[in-house]
Amino acid sequence: RRGFRGEIRMDAASRVLYSTDASIYQIEPLGVLLPKTQEDLFAAMELAAKYEIPVLPRGAGSSLAGQAVGKALVFDFSKYLNRLLSLDAESRTAVAEPGLLLSTLNRAAARVGLTFGPDPASGDRSTVGGVIGNNATGAHSIRYGMAADHILGAEAILSDGSAASFGAAGRGGARYRAILDAAREIRESYADSIRAQWTKTWRNTSGYRLNYLLPWSPSRPPQWEGEYPPASPENLAPLLAGSEGTLAVFRTLTLRLVPKPAETVLAILSFPSVAEACDVVPRILESKPSAVELIPRDLIRLARGVPAYARLVDFVEGDPAALLAVEYSGEDADSLQARARHLVQSLRLRDFRVATSKEQQSHVWAVRKAGLGILMSTPAASRPVAFIEDCAVPVERLGEFVREMERILKAHNTTAAFYAHASAGCLHIRPAVNLRVGEGSRQIRAIAEATLALVLRLGGTMTGEHGDGLARSEWISKVYGEDIAEAFRLLKTAADPKNLLNPGKIANPLPMDENLRAYPRSLEWQPVLDFSHQGGLEGAISQCNGAGVCRKAEGLMCPSFQATHEEMFSTRGRANLLRAWTVEKSALLKDAVARALDLCLACKGCKSECPSGVDMAKLKYEFFYRYYQTHRRRLRDYVFGHIGALAVWGGRFPALFNAAMAVPALENALKLILGVAPERELPRFRRPAARPRVLSEAEAVETVLYLPDAFTRYFEPEIEAATLRVLAAAGCRVRVLPVLGAGRTLISKSFLPAAKRHARAVLNAVARLDPEGRLPIIGAEPSEIYTLRDEYLDFF
Repeated sequence: RRGFRGEIRMDAASRVLYSTDASIYQIEPLGVLLPKTQEDLFAAMELAAKYEIPVLPRGAGSSLAGQAVGKALVFDFSKYLNRLLSLDAESRTAVAEPGLLLSTLNRAAARVGLTFGPDPASGDRSTVGGVIGNNATGAHSIRYGMAADHILGAEAILSDGSAASFGAAGRGGARYRAILDAAREIRESYADSIRAQWTKTWRNTSGYRLNYLLPWSPSRPPQWEGEYPPASPENLAPLLAGSEGTLAVFRTLTLRLVPKPAETVLAILSFPSVAEACDVVPRILESKPSAVELIPRDLIRLARGVPAYARLVDFVEGDPAALLAVEYSGEDADSLQARARHLVQSLRLRDFRVATSKEQQSHVWAVRKAGLGILMSTPAASRPVAFIEDCAVPVERLGEFVREMERILKAHNTTAAFYAHASAGCLHIRPAVNLRVGEGSRQIRAIAEATLALVLRLGGTMTGEHGDGLARSEWISKVYGEDIAEAFRLLKTAADPKNLLNPGKIANPLPMDENLRAYPRSLEWQPVLDFSHQGGLEGAISQCNGAGVCRKAEGLMCPSFQATHEEMFSTRGRANLLRAWTVEKSALLKDAVARALDLCLACKGCKSECPSGVDMAKLKYEFFYRYYQTHRRRLRDYVFGHIGALAVWGGRFPALFNAAMAVPALENALKLILGVAPERELPRFRRPAARPRVLSEAEAVETVLYLPDAFTRYFEPEIEAATLRVLAAAGCRVRVLPVLGAGRTLISKSFLPAAKRHARAVLNAVARLDPEGRLPIIGAEPSEIYTLRDEYLDFF
């Protein structure tokens, strides 16, 4: 269409990249659209309505129930439609496009002392459209409720391509009026059924929020202030919360913000079992905490094996079966500490800790929020999977629920970790199931059906968070009964009579055990690197669970995604392409994997920060070793592969080399030949800096080994010089290893033998200088500091 500025992608690689989310499901979409402007969005929706093309709106793709995958044209809002349009501190409101990261909104709100109340653990990569679409909540839901309680309005496009405004003064065309009529009929004809059959817990996001039309709730968040739910029957915006894109496509969202607490204190309580920890939650709620989170032993043990989280588990003493992290928030730190200590005394606990500093508390929250990924870091074939992820029951029955679930799991010969929001009676439960075999799909259905019966007996819901999607839409009619299920269909038909908006979810469910993700089962590809710690190469390729932590805007992981905002260049995107290629054996996908991995910096940020332990750099090495057995390498690979040798010569004659590169025509030709961006300046060679005097053994406090690096010796020698000066000033006797840390080995088929030779040279040099393996290793490259001994040995 004329004037369309967005991107349309129909290639095989793009369809693979958007065929999965953070769930166990996989459905290849029709294609992918990245609208750049609101006009693009309108044009696409008009054409989709005209030609009856199913549409699936998507943010970060971090959905755990499969709501972000489907046989539809995927609209990815995260790359372009991601602006914060306004933030009003006085009215405590914000207006945002659906692709805005929740963390970006919260950073802007924090500058005026505000925040968005619901705080899902995925908030560092979730978009506000996804947060509203899934009716997200989080650890502080007992105080702030759910996303439906904080949406004031929405500008949207309906299934016929028409514009609509949802809010206190809603407006729209014929399709919007049909939704209004359906809402009135539900209020008039289904109110009694809603009051009689709605689940007994307020922590419920199953189906559509019909109870907000009354407005009415069977219970309320314990620390909520004011009326609950805070809805007006005429404001239909809360209906969009948890609708998963099945009722409308968001253009902009108007959100309520809340004051950010000035002070918080965390009490960390230890218990001999998960069930016993859950038993005391009702008593804890009497002390008016702002959060009560359950952290199980499995999560703590696995966290200790993940580099980014091992140092954060300093708040755990011993090996408790379960921890409760109880938070108090307010304006006065002393009174909060007093409340925390009074709680410990009243419960007569001996094993506890009170975290008062921001650093201590941040460690607890970091480990808790990474729980999903950490639990997936196990290399076993039977891994924790999400399909009964968010059962919620009245909190006074939480201990009973845990004991009964343990019996169900035992009956099905498996185990599960229980963690998350004990305060709200909502636990994340991930049974260990092997989905790479057919028995796995049968097992998840049997466990889900048994869990459903238990949840209904306790007055709970199958969906207390994270949405229905493909995993739980099938159970909606059993959770609510046929009357309310009919009301759901009435609303869906009014909004989307042709079932074009995210089909297969909520009102028109697909079976929960179909469309499961495909995994490589047996590879003809025999790896040359050692993947035994990851459960073999198949395990390493399948390690990514799709949670998308690599899509966050801060931290080490993943720099190529942070620069491009392209799914292909995230750690998750690369893992998905690798997995799809090993399953489908497609030459097109093989070339797509090569393009995706070519931009991987091999910085090891994923190995350090990915909770699931994905090591994309190692997979990159393995893939390209195989790839270049049948493909020609580029000249740049030889140049940069031999950068150490070139740097030695350039460092001897820097004036000669630099003068040649200073000639514009020659420099531009070099950039073109090597595939270097024309905007980038080529590095200039320099002589190595003079080394400071080496301290004698008598003068030195300790001895360290220093691993030199080609870049910091011959291109930026001031870094090496400064490092050596600092070490000398600290009283260190520096022993410089006689090899360069930067490899000179990335050449054609000889990569692996040459890499092994280089690794052995480094290890032999270390062994000669440090035969007992006691000295610390300092290197200009941060990754080499912690990988030299263990990773070279792990690889070779």
